[in-house]
Amino acid sequence: MSQNTVIRDAISIDRDGLGALAEALPGMEQALADAVDLIGRMEGRLIVTGLGKSGHIASKLAATFASTGTPAYFLHPAEASHGDLGMVQPSDVILALSWSGETSELSDVIGYAKRRSVPLIALTGAGDSTLARAATVALVMPKVREACPHNLAPTTSTLLQMALGDALAIAVLQMKGFSEESFHGFHPGGSLGAALKRVSEIMHEGDALPLIDGGAPVMAAIGELSAKGHGIVGVTQAGRLVGVITDGDVRRYLERNAASTMQAALHETQAQDIMTSGSVILSPLVMVGEALATLQARRISAAFVVDGDQPVGLITMLRLLNRGAA
Repeated sequence: MSQNTVIRDAISIDRDGLGALAEALPGMEQALADAVDLIGRMEGRLIVTGLGKSGHIASKLAATFASTGTPAYFLHPAEASHGDLGMVQPSDVILALSWSGETSELSDVIGYAKRRSVPLIALTGAGDSTLARAATVALVMPKVREACPHNLAPTTSTLLQMALGDALAIAVLQMKGFSEESFHGFHPGGSLGAALKRVSEIMHEGDALPLIDGGAPVMAAIGELSAKGHGIVGVTQAGRLVGVITDGDVRRYLERNAASTMQAALHETQAQDIMTSGSVILSPLVMVGEALATLQARRISAAFVVDGDQPVGLITMLRLLNRGAA
């Protein structure tokens, strides 16, 4: 059997597993609602725990919850038995992952939850297991075949754990009204942080803003293009942005007026006569990622940022890319 066939078969088994989970969701509706309610309304933190491959998934889910507005951390069950249970408070909620539901290392966590009345959510593949029976809410996933050819290595089962855990995080996110602005607060670094900034935080402004009055001669527009180096100049009337002139506009204008005198072409013609009106503008509140998408969709390299009808900044493709938007 070729490697491509093995890989294709494994992905097919994973796909079927996710399909089985989707089909099982109607029967889990009340349990899912209870789990989301417990996590969304808790006053403490979400403690996510599991061992082995389930532990790796639990660690990832803790990071996902934390990054989407739910205070969470991963608790290793072995460390829990040696003092780390002291970090768990009655105001917390425990999310325990075990496909078999019989992971012996979780016994101390389960016992502690019972003694301290800490709500316990089980994420398991066995509804009659010790973990499921002890849980406040049991999320029991369907039995599925592992992508492992021996049906032994946790593969499809861990995929289902991650999928359902991520879905819980998204449901809690929506319940809390976690917004793009909230994302920015939790993701200040990297490309995600850059994309979630507002254009007002990175735009060219002040003296760097290329603007001329509509009554200024074309030569003034050329001078502003050269001085500011953005390839675009905003044309204003009484402080309002009424159009733009780009390097291309100037080139096409000069080509059309090649027979004119230099005096007429550059000094007697006004900027408003060659400008392009109805140009793309952005609000200062637009996210950087949205601004990048707008420039790419319109196939332009720059756009003015306008507050009301007043130009307050300029966003260029180069600026966006240099600041990490992608």
